[in-house]
Amino acid sequence: MSQRVLIDLELPADLDKFKLPRAVDERLQALLDRQDRGETLTPVERMEAEGLVNLAELLSLLRIRVQSAAQPTSH
Repeated sequence: MSQRVLIDLELPADLDKFKLPRAVDERLQALLDRQDRGETLTPVERMEAEGLVNLAELLSLLRIRVQSAAQPTSH
């Protein structure tokens, strides 16, 4: 059963902050590129890549929610 949680956060106005830092994104891309070339990632590398993908998705979702909340609603 899913639960709903309401969290009050102070969000930065600069939506570019809702992305992985450059070095972290480069690490994720390197892991994904290796996997795409057919190289086997170690279990630790696979867990790292999965965690980074989850984090990137969460940041994207937050960015979309902030953009949506910032748009005036029309009635």
